[in-house]
Amino acid sequence: MRDLDHRRLGRELGLFDTDPLMGAGLPYWLPDGAVVRHTLEEYVREAERAAGYRHVYSPVLGKRELYELSGHWDHYRDDMYPPMDVGGEQMLLRPSLCPHHALIFRSRTRSHRDLPYRMAELGGMYRSERSGVLGGLTRVRAIQLNDAHIFCTPDQAVEEAAGALALISRAYADLGIRASRHRLSLPGGGGKYVADPALWRRATALLREVLDASGAAYEAVEGEAAFYGPKIDVQITDPAGRESTLSTVQIDFHQPERFGLRYIGPDGARHRPVMVHRSVIGSVERAVAHLLEEHGGAFPPWLAPLQLVVLPVGEEQEEQAHAVVREAAALGLRAEVSGLAEGSLGARIRRARLVPYQAVLGAREAADGLLAVRLRDGRRPGVLPVAEFLRRVEGRVRARGTALWEPA
Repeated sequence: MRDLDHRRLGRELGLFDTDPLMGAGLPYWLPDGAVVRHTLEEYVREAERAAGYRHVYSPVLGKRELYELSGHWDHYRDDMYPPMDVGGEQMLLRPSLCPHHALIFRSRTRSHRDLPYRMAELGGMYRSERSGVLGGLTRVRAIQLNDAHIFCTPDQAVEEAAGALALISRAYADLGIRASRHRLSLPGGGGKYVADPALWRRATALLREVLDASGAAYEAVEGEAAFYGPKIDVQITDPAGRESTLSTVQIDFHQPERFGLRYIGPDGARHRPVMVHRSVIGSVERAVAHLLEEHGGAFPPWLAPLQLVVLPVGEEQEEQAHAVVREAAALGLRAEVSGLAEGSLGARIRRARLVPYQAVLGAREAADGLLAVRLRDGRRPGVLPVAEFLRRVEGRVRARGTALWEPA
């Protein structure tokens, strides 16, 4: 069995690494890894914009009082970094984005006509993970989270949560990953959870309605809820059989109450909104780790750090190969020339085995403005005019998904 551990793949492919001077659980991204991360983040932002989300930025620090108000200080303190004294105030690295988004929502008077108000952010947060559980990109201390909060009326909550679940499903199809199961995560015993049984029952009933309507098989598991409410966890499984949560959808009645959130209803009175938390790909770090292992480093064409490599057969074709790369770049493709200085044609083809598209340029092809096309999976679509080949590659990248090639 191939070793598909994302830590080995990430270093072998030059995507990310760590340094003891930066600290455990704090990986840095190398140029090719940064391309994957940026492309993934832009995909999520585009999908969210199309679904009616508005993006915000919020600071990674907050006063201790903020997290006391949200309930994180009482229920989540063990996973937070200690307070820092700043000008006589205690400041904390945030463990979650939802308190900041609640403050942004309540910063303006909101009408029922504004709802649902879908607020999204790809933002940093910090978890004080124990050294023994840290590993690669799956358990880190500095997290870039794809997070969003929908503020809506109680009657809109099921539809909004269902829409979030559908957005997750579409993203998984484009990324070429699959959910191993869905889990309805419920509270367990002890003092870990907010004590308000009526709100728990109400939120759980709504999430069951969402899951039942989706047709997804699921199981209810106690002890896995967020401290403020139940959630739908979309579970993934790595090649070693280890399961983890990648995406979530939550319905929260607790934080709107804690923050005193209100909207003006059609009756002119003030009403309490519901807060739907959702994350399409969870943390960028964990998403990239899973994508690496799922695809063995052979990312879908639109996500690959290098999408096209042009391979001149002789020195006489190198200048023309660079011209092809410039044409590809003008179409937004990530392309490079692999020239004779990098070895024989066979060696260069082997080195580019994870690149979705390879284009061999010999004397005959150069004379006629053609390219001999090879795909990563071993298929050879044949010899094509440069413009047609680049148009087809650009079309596959723009369409996203996992297909390498479509018939003409």
